[in-house]
Amino acid sequence: MKQYSAILIGAGQRGTTYTNIMLDLKDKFKVVGVAEPIKSRRESIKNKHNVSDDMCFNTWKEILSKPKMADLAIIATMDNMHYEPAMKAIELGYDILLEKPVAPTAEECANLALAADKKGVKVLVCHVLRYSPFFKKVKEIVMNGTIGKIMSIVHVEAVGNVHQSHSYVRGNWHSESETSPMLLAKCCHDLDILQWILDEPCEKIQSFGKLTYFTPENAPEGAPKRCIDGGCPIEDTCPYNSKKLYYENKDNSWFRPACTRGIAKNEIPTDEEVMTALKTTDFGLCVYHANNDVVDHQTVNMQFKSGANATLSMNAFNEGGRYIRIFGTKGELFAHMESDKINVYTFEDRKQTGIPFNVTEESILGGHGGGDAGLIFELYDYLGGNYNGYCAADINISIKNHLIGFAAEKSRREDTVESIDNFFNDYNIDNH
Repeated sequence: MKQYSAILIGAGQRGTTYTNIMLDLKDKFKVVGVAEPIKSRRESIKNKHNVSDDMCFNTWKEILSKPKMADLAIIATMDNMHYEPAMKAIELGYDILLEKPVAPTAEECANLALAADKKGVKVLVCHVLRYSPFFKKVKEIVMNGTIGKIMSIVHVEAVGNVHQSHSYVRGNWHSESETSPMLLAKCCHDLDILQWILDEPCEKIQSFGKLTYFTPENAPEGAPKRCIDGGCPIEDTCPYNSKKLYYENKDNSWFRPACTRGIAKNEIPTDEEVMTALKTTDFGLCVYHANNDVVDHQTVNMQFKSGANATLSMNAFNEGGRYIRIFGTKGELFAHMESDKINVYTFEDRKQTGIPFNVTEESILGGHGGGDAGLIFELYDYLGGNYNGYCAADINISIKNHLIGFAAEKSRREDTVESIDNFFNDYNIDNH
């Protein structure tokens, strides 16, 4: 059995998650190098995988300035830092596991796909929901014809109010100009799922969405810029009180390390380090006085080649989770990702059946409903050229879903209905 060597570029949550899974697949993968500017994260990867000192680098430019040193490059940097290292890794001949979104612009997405095709390297994009037991079962039910031909789909990405405040108001993805629009940062998963389930070209798209609630106009009178400044009239009841979320809650395994990035000396930050972050970083800002500009709710309407249509609703004002409803000519499917079964109603016998699947918690602290592990399990066969599954989304599949997202953003900003064929033609991409 071949063991694939890998270098990790970006040792944040996503990169660490993938390489942690590889630790359980030691006969298939071995991490031999890491590039990460934060010392504690770099040292963590070094120690877990026994990476030698001379294979640890501060930046992607340093590690990719060396001759090719592994079979696979895992690129898990911030959204706006995918393009350059991916292009350089392609030039060096690496196969790539590329975190989504592929790149922050449509042109860069197209360039990456064309470069990979020209070089002949494999690029698998981390559309991890495809590999989750939940969505694999949904896809299986659709493929076996149980509900007939799909007429329409309603899919909801319920981001969760606290997740929205952490990631898209205070956090790394609070600004479109610094990262990417919400549809790319959060919902390229969901656009991909809709395309994957329908398995046909999208022809037209329309979108509406705004940043409405997390704005200065909705701040309580007298609310300070930072929660720890005191004097907030809703301090005791506000669900977004940063002191409660980051300082007082010692049990969370994501919020505290995230807010102390670049401050904490170790993986587990101290109270003092968290307090420093709340005084000096965006994580301490009142959610109504933050530097955010991404939408907090958005709807995307899609028309497909067969005449089927789909609606994606992204919304921050909920507990969190994903659910989907598919309407077919023979029946209807409805399921919530946190449920333990998928409900199918069939017209012929007028019966509703609960179809079980392996439950894995879907939360901001979880592994995308088991999709993270599923991705790495299937990556091995994909790299070996003997993949016969139906989940893998290579770069050519992925960029079509990304371009649909960019077309939706154009529609939202310009109040138009966009032709996908015309949009794709601008980037020399075939929609079929």
